[in-house]
Amino acid sequence: MLVVVSACLLLWCHRSAAVEAELAPPSMLTMITLNTHYTMSWEWDQRAAESDAVTFTTQYVAKYKLRSKKGPNWSKMCNETSERSCDLTALNLHYLGIYMLRVRASVNGQHSVWVQKEFCPDKDARVGPPASVNLSPADRSLEVLISDPLTSTNGSMKEHLPKLYYSILYWDRSVETEAVSPQTLSSSVSTVTLSELKAWTWYCVAVQTRYDFYNKSSAFTPPHCMQTEGAIPWWYIFVCFLASLMIWFLGSLLSIYGSFWCFRSYKATFFPQLPPSLKEYIDGSPGSGIPHHLDSDSQLELLCENVTVCPQPAILEVPSAQAEAFPAPTPDLDPDSSGRHSRQDSSTSGDSGVYSTGGTSGALLPSINQCFTSTGDGWTGPLDPERVKMHTRVDVQSTSEDRIQTDAGLLEMCSMPVIHVS
Repeated sequence: MLVVVSACLLLWCHRSAAVEAELAPPSMLTMITLNTHYTMSWEWDQRAAESDAVTFTTQYVAKYKLRSKKGPNWSKMCNETSERSCDLTALNLHYLGIYMLRVRASVNGQHSVWVQKEFCPDKDARVGPPASVNLSPADRSLEVLISDPLTSTNGSMKEHLPKLYYSILYWDRSVETEAVSPQTLSSSVSTVTLSELKAWTWYCVAVQTRYDFYNKSSAFTPPHCMQTEGAIPWWYIFVCFLASLMIWFLGSLLSIYGSFWCFRSYKATFFPQLPPSLKEYIDGSPGSGIPHHLDSDSQLELLCENVTVCPQPAILEVPSAQAEAFPAPTPDLDPDSSGRHSRQDSSTSGDSGVYSTGGTSGALLPSINQCFTSTGDGWTGPLDPERVKMHTRVDVQSTSEDRIQTDAGLLEMCSMPVIHVS
């Protein structure tokens, strides 16, 4: 009898030691879901393996296959991974199906027991908010355009949840939300019109996805704000007109000033002007004492556009012998013949070539009271210009300021010059 009791005690102690040697399994299995994105996560006490590396294996099977007589055929999803989660999205599980998921831990070839969890996407998966929300003003209304939540394959969640609908929350942004409660509107369509709103007022809209069969609801989207429209007031049109007119006027002034500045810069760059003092020194000015430079006969003619030449009577002393040899011309003679006779006699006499009215000294020469004038078209007057040969040297009696210098090609006529023809 004593031997039997001792054997039972030894067997119980051995079983207790074996149980303590078993590896601890994962715990707290949780499904993280959104639409058709599924991820299973778990926890595990690292102290059970001390410093040894631990790996995890995840398997799944449809629940109805557990009743098979041959036993379920588990499929591996995450095999010997160090991560404490496994993404099941790529399995493309049927949204209305029920699946059994299990996971175990392994350390140095030693495995823990399997820990199982049941998962049904239609029941357990969360539904996400709309993919996007856009607002469009329509007079005193707002048009809300809602995009359906998307699956992992970018399809609409309404393919799996036909009774999916939206809860729309909107409020006036200019009013404190505590003073006025937001208004709510439910709709199963993707385009909703918010009517009876204030004109030219900012409104904000937030949308939530809902599924009532399993009481699913998503979070609200971030607020989207838009201003409503309406009839444009007359003062707004007037202010816009004045503003546009002012902008046009300022633009015209700037363009004119810019064109003038560009013209001045272009002229100063490509056509520089001499300083006034230097220009006056080069060109000369009336009364400055600096002569003008004459380049051609045309400029000389322009300078002497209207010149009147008149003889000046002179008192000459003629010896009595010459007076008797050359009697004075008679008054009835022609001026031209007298002039010719005087020139001919003067050429032959070799004397001064000037007649005297008397035979004594101090007699006055006959004054030529006719004058001739030079214009742009030529010489006018009774005196024949051929008688005066400007290209020959003549004797001129004048002051130092009034002289004619023909040999240098420069003619200066000031006051009334006196010309004596020899």
